[in-house]
Amino acid sequence: MAASLLAREVSDLCLGKPPLRCLSISATVADALSALKRSGDNCVSVWSCNHGQLPGAADKVDAGGLDECRCVGKVCTVDIITFLCTEENLSNPGTALQAPVSVFIRKTGDVRHLEPNASLVEAIDWILEGAQNLVIPLEISGRNSRKKLLQNTLSNSTFHNNRQYCWLTQEDVVRYLVNSIGLFSQTAVNPINSLDIIDVQNINTVHYDDPASSALPFVAQSLDLQTSVAIVDGDSKLVGEISPFTLNSCDEDVVAAIATLSAGDLMAYIDCSGPPEDLVQLVKDRLQERNLVKALELMEEDSGTSSGISSVSSSCSSSEDEGFGVGRRNGRSGGYSAKVVRRSEAIVCHPWSSLVAVMIQALSHRVSYVWVVKEDRTLAGIVTFAGMLKVFRDRLRTMA
Repeated sequence: MAASLLAREVSDLCLGKPPLRCLSISATVADALSALKRSGDNCVSVWSCNHGQLPGAADKVDAGGLDECRCVGKVCTVDIITFLCTEENLSNPGTALQAPVSVFIRKTGDVRHLEPNASLVEAIDWILEGAQNLVIPLEISGRNSRKKLLQNTLSNSTFHNNRQYCWLTQEDVVRYLVNSIGLFSQTAVNPINSLDIIDVQNINTVHYDDPASSALPFVAQSLDLQTSVAIVDGDSKLVGEISPFTLNSCDEDVVAAIATLSAGDLMAYIDCSGPPEDLVQLVKDRLQERNLVKALELMEEDSGTSSGISSVSSSCSSSEDEGFGVGRRNGRSGGYSAKVVRRSEAIVCHPWSSLVAVMIQALSHRVSYVWVVKEDRTLAGIVTFAGMLKVFRDRLRTMA
Protein backbone atom coordinates (compact mmCIF):
# COMPACT_ATOMS: atom_id res chain seq x y z
CA MET A 1 0.00 0.00 0.00
CA ALA A 2 2.96 2.32 0.66
CA ALA A 3 4.11 1.77 -2.93
CA SER A 4 0.62 2.64 -4.14
CA LEU A 5 0.67 5.94 -2.26
CA LEU A 6 4.12 6.79 -3.59
CA ALA A 7 2.83 6.15 -7.12
CA ARG A 8 -0.07 8.58 -6.74
CA GLU A 9 -0.20 11.48 -9.15
CA VAL A 10 -1.65 14.89 -8.41
CA SER A 11 -4.41 14.20 -10.93
CA ASP A 12 -5.81 11.73 -8.37
CA LEU A 13 -6.42 14.67 -6.04
CA CYS A 14 -8.13 16.70 -8.76
CA LEU A 15 -11.17 14.45 -9.22
CA GLY A 16 -14.31 16.52 -8.79
CA LYS A 17 -12.42 19.80 -8.44
CA PRO A 18 -14.13 22.79 -10.07
CA PRO A 19 -12.31 24.82 -12.74
CA LEU A 20 -10.60 28.02 -11.72
CA ARG A 21 -12.11 31.36 -12.48
CA CYS A 22 -9.55 33.77 -13.86
CA LEU A 23 -8.73 37.43 -13.92
CA SER A 24 -6.34 39.14 -16.31
CA ILE A 25 -3.24 40.71 -14.80
CA SER A 26 -4.28 43.91 -16.60
CA ALA A 27 -7.43 44.13 -14.44
CA THR A 28 -7.92 46.64 -11.63
CA VAL A 29 -8.51 46.13 -7.91
CA ALA A 30 -12.15 47.07 -8.53
CA ASP A 31 -12.37 44.33 -11.18
CA ALA A 32 -11.02 41.81 -8.67
CA LEU A 33 -13.47 42.92 -5.99
CA SER A 34 -16.35 42.68 -8.46
CA ALA A 35 -15.26 39.20 -9.57
CA LEU A 36 -15.04 38.01 -5.95
CA LYS A 37 -18.52 39.33 -5.18
CA ARG A 38 -20.05 37.79 -8.29
CA SER A 39 -18.49 34.40 -7.72
CA GLY A 40 -18.94 34.13 -3.95
CA ASP A 41 -15.30 32.97 -3.70
CA ASN A 42 -12.66 34.58 -1.51
CA CYS A 43 -9.86 34.23 -4.07
CA VAL A 44 -9.54 34.49 -7.82
CA SER A 45 -6.61 33.32 -9.94
CA VAL A 46 -4.67 35.94 -11.90
CA TRP A 47 -3.36 35.08 -15.37
CA SER A 48 -0.81 36.72 -17.61
CA CYS A 49 -3.23 36.89 -20.55
CA ASN A 50 -6.83 37.92 -21.14
CA HIS A 51 -7.83 34.29 -20.92
CA GLY A 52 -11.53 33.69 -21.37
CA GLN A 53 -12.20 37.32 -22.30
CA LEU A 54 -11.19 37.54 -25.97
CA PRO A 55 -13.63 37.25 -28.90
CA GLY A 56 -13.18 33.87 -30.56
CA ALA A 57 -11.18 32.62 -27.58
CA ALA A 58 -12.25 29.02 -28.12
CA ASP A 59 -10.79 29.01 -31.66
CA LYS A 60 -7.55 30.50 -30.37
CA VAL A 61 -7.31 27.80 -27.72
CA ASP A 62 -7.61 25.10 -30.40
CA ALA A 63 -4.98 26.85 -32.50
CA GLY A 64 -2.60 27.17 -29.57
CA GLY A 65 -2.92 30.96 -29.57
CA LEU A 66 -3.14 31.09 -25.78
CA ASP A 67 -0.32 28.64 -25.14
CA GLU A 68 1.67 31.09 -23.05
CA CYS A 69 -1.10 31.95 -20.62
CA ARG A 70 0.07 31.28 -17.09
CA CYS A 71 -1.40 31.65 -13.66
CA VAL A 72 0.91 34.13 -11.96
CA GLY A 73 -0.84 34.47 -8.63
CA LYS A 74 -4.11 34.98 -6.84
CA VAL A 75 -6.06 37.80 -5.25
CA CYS A 76 -8.02 37.20 -2.06
CA THR A 77 -10.55 39.40 -0.33
CA VAL A 78 -8.12 39.96 2.53
CA ASP A 79 -5.55 41.32 0.05
CA ILE A 80 -7.99 44.02 -0.98
CA ILE A 81 -8.99 44.75 2.62
CA THR A 82 -5.41 45.28 3.80
CA PHE A 83 -4.65 47.34 0.68
CA LEU A 84 -7.55 49.69 1.40
CA CYS A 85 -6.48 50.04 5.04
CA THR A 86 -3.47 52.26 4.32
CA GLU A 87 -3.94 55.89 5.31
CA GLU A 88 -3.69 57.10 1.72
CA ASN A 89 -6.23 54.61 0.43
CA LEU A 90 -8.60 55.24 3.35
CA SER A 91 -8.71 58.89 2.33
CA ASN A 92 -9.68 58.02 -1.24
CA PRO A 93 -10.79 54.38 -1.62
CA GLY A 94 -12.28 55.10 -5.04
CA THR A 95 -8.87 55.95 -6.47
CA ALA A 96 -7.29 52.97 -4.73
CA LEU A 97 -9.77 50.62 -6.40
CA GLN A 98 -8.46 51.72 -9.80
CA ALA A 99 -4.95 50.45 -9.01
CA PRO A 100 -3.74 47.47 -11.08
CA VAL A 101 -4.36 44.04 -9.62
CA SER A 102 -0.66 43.33 -10.12
CA VAL A 103 0.01 45.09 -6.80
CA PHE A 104 -1.13 41.86 -5.14
CA ILE A 105 1.09 39.49 -7.08
CA ARG A 106 3.73 38.21 -4.72
CA LYS A 107 7.19 37.20 -5.83
CA THR A 108 7.46 34.35 -3.35
CA GLY A 109 6.21 31.60 -5.67
CA ASP A 110 2.91 31.07 -3.86
CA VAL A 111 1.41 29.66 -7.09
CA ARG A 112 3.11 26.84 -9.00
CA HIS A 113 2.10 25.03 -12.20
CA LEU A 114 2.35 21.22 -12.16
CA GLU A 115 1.45 18.63 -14.77
CA PRO A 116 -1.24 16.06 -13.87
CA ASN A 117 1.31 13.24 -13.79
CA ALA A 118 3.47 14.93 -11.15
CA SER A 119 3.89 12.77 -8.08
CA LEU A 120 2.30 13.37 -4.71
CA VAL A 121 5.77 13.72 -3.16
CA GLU A 122 6.71 16.35 -5.75
CA ALA A 123 3.57 18.29 -4.90
CA ILE A 124 4.47 18.19 -1.20
CA ASP A 125 8.00 19.34 -2.02
CA TRP A 126 6.68 22.42 -3.81
CA ILE A 127 4.30 23.20 -0.95
CA LEU A 128 7.22 23.04 1.48
CA GLU A 129 9.09 25.39 -0.85
CA GLY A 130 6.33 27.95 -0.28
CA ALA A 131 3.68 27.20 -2.91
CA GLN A 132 0.20 27.78 -1.48
CA ASN A 133 -1.62 26.73 -4.62
CA LEU A 134 -0.61 24.14 -7.20
CA VAL A 135 -2.22 24.83 -10.58
CA ILE A 136 -3.12 21.55 -12.29
CA PRO A 137 -4.65 21.11 -15.79
CA LEU A 138 -8.01 19.36 -16.01
CA GLU A 139 -8.60 17.35 -19.15
CA ILE A 140 -11.85 17.98 -21.04
CA SER A 141 -13.31 14.82 -22.53
CA GLY A 142 -16.54 13.77 -24.21
CA ARG A 143 -18.29 14.73 -27.41
CA ASN A 144 -19.56 17.96 -25.88
CA SER A 145 -16.07 19.09 -24.90
CA ARG A 146 -15.93 21.89 -27.48
CA LYS A 147 -19.32 23.20 -26.42
CA LYS A 148 -18.21 23.11 -22.79
CA LEU A 149 -14.98 24.79 -23.81
CA LEU A 150 -16.77 27.71 -25.41
CA GLN A 151 -19.31 28.03 -22.59
CA ASN A 152 -16.69 28.03 -19.87
CA THR A 153 -14.32 30.28 -21.78
CA LEU A 154 -17.01 32.90 -22.10
CA SER A 155 -17.96 32.46 -18.43
CA ASN A 156 -14.41 33.43 -17.39
CA SER A 157 -13.02 30.00 -16.57
CA THR A 158 -9.42 29.31 -17.48
CA PHE A 159 -8.45 27.30 -20.54
CA HIS A 160 -5.05 26.38 -21.90
CA ASN A 161 -4.47 23.86 -24.70
CA ASN A 162 -8.08 22.65 -24.43
CA ARG A 163 -7.71 22.24 -20.69
CA GLN A 164 -9.29 23.87 -17.72
CA TYR A 165 -7.37 24.22 -14.50
CA CYS A 166 -7.99 23.60 -10.84
CA TRP A 167 -5.72 24.20 -7.93
CA LEU A 168 -4.60 22.08 -5.04
CA THR A 169 -3.85 23.43 -1.59
CA GLN A 170 -2.14 22.27 1.55
CA GLU A 171 -5.52 21.25 2.90
CA ASP A 172 -6.25 19.04 -0.09
CA VAL A 173 -3.00 17.12 0.36
CA VAL A 174 -3.39 16.76 4.14
CA ARG A 175 -6.96 15.55 3.73
CA TYR A 176 -5.78 13.03 1.13
CA LEU A 177 -3.08 11.73 3.48
CA VAL A 178 -5.56 11.36 6.34
CA ASN A 179 -7.40 8.83 4.20
CA SER A 180 -4.21 6.73 4.27
CA ILE A 181 -3.36 7.43 7.89
CA GLY A 182 -2.97 3.71 8.63
CA LEU A 183 0.32 3.78 6.72
CA PHE A 184 1.66 6.32 9.19
CA SER A 185 0.14 4.91 12.37
CA GLN A 186 3.39 4.89 14.34
CA THR A 187 4.08 8.51 13.47
CA ALA A 188 0.50 9.78 13.60
CA VAL A 189 -0.10 8.75 17.22
CA ASN A 190 3.03 10.51 18.49
CA PRO A 191 2.58 13.77 20.41
CA ILE A 192 3.43 16.83 18.36
CA ASN A 193 6.13 17.92 20.81
CA SER A 194 8.08 14.78 19.90
CA LEU A 195 7.99 15.49 16.15
CA ASP A 196 9.68 18.90 16.12
CA ILE A 197 6.78 20.57 14.30
CA ILE A 198 5.75 23.17 16.90
CA ASP A 199 6.82 26.48 15.39
CA VAL A 200 7.87 28.94 18.09
CA GLN A 201 9.43 31.49 15.71
CA ASN A 202 6.60 32.56 13.39
CA ILE A 203 4.15 33.65 16.07
CA ASN A 204 2.54 37.05 15.60
CA THR A 205 0.72 38.49 18.60
CA VAL A 206 -1.21 41.68 19.27
CA HIS A 207 -2.55 42.79 22.65
CA TYR A 208 -6.30 42.88 23.09
CA ASP A 209 -6.33 46.66 23.65
CA ASP A 210 -3.90 47.54 20.85
CA PRO A 211 -5.25 49.26 17.73
CA ALA A 212 -6.49 46.71 15.23
CA SER A 213 -4.46 48.47 12.55
CA SER A 214 -1.28 47.42 14.37
CA ALA A 215 -2.07 43.84 13.30
CA LEU A 216 -2.03 44.65 9.56
CA PRO A 217 1.66 43.87 8.92
CA PHE A 218 1.16 40.59 10.78
CA VAL A 219 -1.97 39.78 8.77
CA ALA A 220 0.04 40.09 5.55
CA GLN A 221 2.78 37.86 6.96
CA SER A 222 0.23 35.35 8.23
CA LEU A 223 -1.37 35.20 4.81
CA ASP A 224 1.97 34.19 3.34
CA LEU A 225 2.61 31.63 6.09
CA GLN A 226 -1.01 30.36 6.11
CA THR A 227 -1.31 31.16 9.82
CA SER A 228 -3.01 33.84 11.90
CA VAL A 229 -2.47 36.71 14.35
CA ALA A 230 -2.93 35.79 18.00
CA ILE A 231 -4.76 38.19 20.32
CA VAL A 232 -3.46 37.98 23.90
CA ASP A 233 -4.49 39.56 27.19
CA GLY A 234 -2.33 41.26 29.82
CA ASP A 235 -1.10 37.88 31.06
CA SER A 236 -0.07 36.82 27.54
CA LYS A 237 -2.88 34.28 27.42
CA LEU A 238 -4.53 33.54 24.09
CA VAL A 239 -8.02 35.06 23.93
CA GLY A 240 -8.69 34.96 20.19
CA GLU A 241 -7.25 35.74 16.78
CA ILE A 242 -7.47 37.98 13.76
CA SER A 243 -7.28 35.46 10.96
CA PRO A 244 -6.74 36.24 7.28
CA PHE A 245 -9.27 33.50 6.58
CA THR A 246 -11.91 35.19 8.75
CA LEU A 247 -11.17 38.55 7.14
CA ASN A 248 -11.63 36.79 3.80
CA SER A 249 -15.29 36.40 4.72
CA CYS A 250 -15.83 40.12 5.22
CA ASP A 251 -17.02 42.82 2.90
CA GLU A 252 -14.90 45.88 2.27
CA ASP A 253 -16.66 47.87 5.00
CA VAL A 254 -14.48 46.03 7.53
CA VAL A 255 -11.67 48.36 6.39
CA ALA A 256 -13.26 51.12 8.45
CA ALA A 257 -13.44 48.85 11.50
CA ILE A 258 -9.76 47.93 11.23
CA ALA A 259 -8.85 51.62 10.98
CA THR A 260 -10.81 52.68 14.06
CA LEU A 261 -11.26 49.80 16.52
CA SER A 262 -9.04 47.97 18.98
CA ALA A 263 -7.98 44.41 18.23
CA GLY A 264 -10.44 43.10 20.80
CA ASP A 265 -13.33 45.11 19.39
CA LEU A 266 -12.44 44.00 15.87
CA MET A 267 -12.77 40.35 16.96
CA ALA A 268 -16.35 41.11 18.02
CA TYR A 269 -16.98 43.04 14.80
CA ILE A 270 -15.93 40.21 12.48
CA ASP A 271 -17.44 37.37 14.50
CA CYS A 272 -19.90 35.24 12.57
CA SER A 273 -22.92 36.71 14.35
CA GLY A 274 -22.23 40.07 12.74
CA PRO A 275 -21.09 43.42 14.16
CA PRO A 276 -23.00 44.82 17.17
CA GLU A 277 -24.82 48.05 16.42
CA ASP A 278 -22.86 49.98 19.05
CA LEU A 279 -19.57 49.04 17.36
CA VAL A 280 -20.94 50.01 13.95
CA GLN A 281 -21.88 53.43 15.32
CA LEU A 282 -18.51 53.76 17.07
CA VAL A 283 -16.74 53.13 13.76
CA LYS A 284 -18.84 55.78 12.02
CA ASP A 285 -18.19 58.32 14.77
CA ARG A 286 -14.44 57.78 14.64
CA LEU A 287 -14.38 58.06 10.86
CA GLN A 288 -16.14 61.40 11.16
CA GLU A 289 -13.66 62.54 13.83
CA ARG A 290 -10.77 61.73 11.48
CA ASN A 291 -12.58 63.35 8.56
CA LEU A 292 -12.40 60.12 6.54
CA VAL A 293 -15.47 61.04 4.53
CA LYS A 294 -14.82 58.69 1.62
CA ALA A 295 -14.27 55.72 3.94
CA LEU A 296 -17.53 56.56 5.74
CA GLU A 297 -19.36 56.70 2.42
CA LEU A 298 -17.90 53.32 1.45
CA MET A 299 -19.05 51.83 4.77
CA GLU A 300 -22.56 53.24 4.50
CA GLU A 301 -22.88 52.17 0.87
CA ASP A 302 -21.76 48.65 1.72
CA SER A 303 -23.94 48.32 4.84
CA GLY A 304 -26.90 49.38 2.73
CA THR A 305 -26.65 46.14 0.78
CA SER A 306 -25.29 43.74 3.37
CA SER A 307 -25.08 43.24 7.10
CA GLY A 308 -21.52 44.39 7.77
CA ILE A 309 -19.90 41.02 7.42
CA SER A 310 -21.13 38.72 4.73
CA SER A 311 -21.88 35.12 5.43
CA VAL A 312 -18.59 33.29 5.49
CA SER A 313 -17.56 32.27 2.02
CA SER A 314 -15.87 29.33 0.45
CA SER A 315 -12.35 30.75 0.57
CA CYS A 316 -11.55 29.07 -2.75
CA SER A 317 -11.76 25.79 -0.91
CA SER A 318 -10.73 22.28 -1.79
CA SER A 319 -14.39 21.60 -2.43
CA GLU A 320 -14.52 24.90 -4.30
CA ASP A 321 -11.18 26.55 -5.14
CA GLU A 322 -8.97 26.92 -2.12
CA GLY A 323 -9.96 26.29 1.46
CA PHE A 324 -10.27 27.81 4.83
CA GLY A 325 -13.82 29.13 5.21
CA VAL A 326 -16.70 26.74 5.50
CA GLY A 327 -19.83 28.71 4.77
CA ARG A 328 -20.50 30.79 1.71
CA ARG A 329 -21.38 34.33 0.70
CA ASN A 330 -25.01 34.60 -0.27
CA GLY A 331 -24.39 37.41 -2.71
CA ARG A 332 -25.13 40.84 -1.29
CA SER A 333 -28.38 39.89 0.34
CA GLY A 334 -27.10 39.95 3.91
CA GLY A 335 -27.75 37.32 6.50
CA TYR A 336 -25.87 34.11 7.07
CA SER A 337 -25.70 30.74 5.50
CA ALA A 338 -26.74 27.71 7.49
CA LYS A 339 -23.28 26.20 7.11
CA VAL A 340 -20.58 26.27 9.76
CA VAL A 341 -18.77 29.60 9.77
CA ARG A 342 -15.40 30.84 10.99
CA ARG A 343 -15.29 32.72 14.26
CA SER A 344 -12.60 34.84 15.87
CA GLU A 345 -12.18 32.18 18.55
CA ALA A 346 -8.80 30.50 18.18
CA ILE A 347 -8.49 26.74 17.57
CA VAL A 348 -6.04 25.27 20.09
CA CYS A 349 -4.30 22.04 21.04
CA HIS A 350 -1.64 21.06 23.59
CA PRO A 351 1.99 19.99 23.20
CA TRP A 352 1.02 16.44 24.13
CA SER A 353 -1.77 16.21 21.53
CA SER A 354 -1.19 13.51 18.93
CA LEU A 355 -0.39 14.45 15.34
CA VAL A 356 -3.48 12.74 13.95
CA ALA A 357 -5.71 14.51 16.49
CA VAL A 358 -4.32 17.90 15.49
CA MET A 359 -4.70 17.07 11.78
CA ILE A 360 -8.35 16.14 12.22
CA GLN A 361 -8.93 19.21 14.38
CA ALA A 362 -7.52 21.51 11.71
CA LEU A 363 -9.42 19.80 8.90
CA SER A 364 -12.71 19.87 10.78
CA HIS A 365 -12.38 23.61 11.38
CA ARG A 366 -11.07 24.21 7.84
CA VAL A 367 -7.92 25.99 9.02
CA SER A 368 -4.30 25.39 8.03
CA TYR A 369 -2.92 25.80 11.53
CA VAL A 370 -3.69 25.08 15.19
CA TRP A 371 -2.39 27.15 18.08
CA VAL A 372 -0.45 25.22 20.73
CA VAL A 373 -1.12 26.39 24.29
CA LYS A 374 0.07 25.38 27.73
CA GLU A 375 -2.30 24.43 30.54
CA ASP A 376 -2.69 28.09 31.56
CA ARG A 377 -3.51 28.99 27.92
CA THR A 378 -0.27 30.88 27.31
CA LEU A 379 1.08 30.36 23.80
CA ALA A 380 3.57 27.57 23.25
CA GLY A 381 3.68 27.82 19.45
CA ILE A 382 1.73 26.92 16.35
CA VAL A 383 1.42 23.79 14.21
CA THR A 384 0.77 24.24 10.49
CA PHE A 385 -0.18 22.01 7.59
CA ALA A 386 3.29 22.67 6.17
CA GLY A 387 4.86 21.24 9.31
CA MET A 388 2.61 18.19 9.15
CA LEU A 389 3.39 17.65 5.47
CA LYS A 390 7.11 17.70 6.17
CA VAL A 391 6.67 14.83 8.63
CA PHE A 392 4.70 12.79 6.09
CA ARG A 393 7.04 13.65 3.22
CA ASP A 394 10.02 12.42 5.21
CA ARG A 395 8.13 9.29 6.21
CA LEU A 396 7.13 8.59 2.58
CA ARG A 397 10.74 8.82 1.51
CA THR A 398 11.76 6.21 4.05
CA MET A 399 9.15 3.90 2.51
CA ALA A 400 10.60 4.26 -0.98
